Amino acid sequence: METHDVRFPTSRELDGSDAMNPDPDYSAAYVVLKTDDGFEGHGFAFTIGRGNDIQTTAISALEPYVIGKDVEDLGALYRDMVGDSQLRWLGPEKGVMHMAISAVVNALWDLKAKRAGRPLWRLLAEMSPEEIVELIDFRYLSDALTKDEALEILKRQEAGKGERIERLIQEGYPAYTTSPGWLGYDDEKLRRLCKEALEQGFGQIKLKVGADLEDDRRRFRVAREVCGPDFPIAIDANQRWDVGSAIEWVNALREFRPHWVEEPTSPDDVLGHAAIARGIDPVPVATGEHVQNRIVFKQLLQAEAISYVQIDSARVGGVNENLAILLLAAKFGVPVCPHAGGVGLCELVQHLSMFDYVAVTGTMDGRVIEYVDHLHEHFVDPVVIRDGRYVTPSLPGFSAQMHAESIAAHTFPGGEVWRDGGTA
Repeated sequence: METHDVRFPTSRELDGSDAMNPDPDYSAAYVVLKTDDGFEGHGFAFTIGRGNDIQTTAISALEPYVIGKDVEDLGALYRDMVGDSQLRWLGPEKGVMHMAISAVVNALWDLKAKRAGRPLWRLLAEMSPEEIVELIDFRYLSDALTKDEALEILKRQEAGKGERIERLIQEGYPAYTTSPGWLGYDDEKLRRLCKEALEQGFGQIKLKVGADLEDDRRRFRVAREVCGPDFPIAIDANQRWDVGSAIEWVNALREFRPHWVEEPTSPDDVLGHAAIARGIDPVPVATGEHVQNRIVFKQLLQAEAISYVQIDSARVGGVNENLAILLLAAKFGVPVCPHAGGVGLCELVQHLSMFDYVAVTGTMDGRVIEYVDHLHEHFVDPVVIRDGRYVTPSLPGFSAQMHAESIAAHTFPGGEVWRDGGTA
């Protein structure tokens, strides 16, 4: 196992800025698993700068769980890590250690897919329903989703898998872009980026909100002038508000017809999300990028607190736990529109949405994957967007591998990018 503290100075241009995170430096606590047959698995936990060293150390602590192990049974390896009593004491199943598990689990899947010669989405999609459910920990979920129910959901989509795979390859998967909406951008840049998003074929954009209501109204008005009255424009508060202020603020923006409001309050506040959903109806609520595990997602769905599930590929316990969340969403009939605002998150989460289409739901209707136009050049298999859609990955693996030169240049604090006195 190798680990690297990789940081990108995105705060210098205010890329990624929002009401809660004014100066993020997109970062990856990065792990490489090397095997005796020459294959490597790459994974990472996403952070925004300070503390990335702590996250990297947490990943290193998982070395005994993978060194010398057979990577073929990823259900067992995943359960060994999330079930370890002493690791659970640090969570359980939340926070820095759970994100470290996610990085290692995702690196194991990258390795498995490379060995199989398949992109991860296709490797998963071509597994049998029985194989998929064996990867999932149904503990704490059985009041909402049983193993038998998950099997039934997967078996319903067995017919037509081949046709859906071909459609995905031909058409790609719908995307929306957050690139115009960062809070640190001025109105001229917002206007230009909205126009570019339309020209590039995106069917939805997202604006960051929550710092100042009048600024939000002005920026929303600018976006509407460019995009038109009916174009879907979502808003994202990044946990800025209490329940009451969320209801007030969103209702003050109602005239601009928000497509959804994302992360209106603390990701742990299930009942708060439910109250907000009632208080701003019919504006939908979306959340998920900071939801710490499948159990909180279960409660959000049970409480009818969200209309869109936003999985994150690098926060919960990696691929295995995200499979559980996709099946929960399918059981409750709630579309999954993943979070991907960060280094490498677009590369990873496209695989999960494409699996969801082929093997879980059989539809792309009402579903989009977030896209941000930052840092893709650092990846060996970067995302490709064509006509506002993700082009289906074809290279083996999970698209997680960074170029060695990018890792070296952006390693903190000694990489050349950081030698000019910049901080993270």
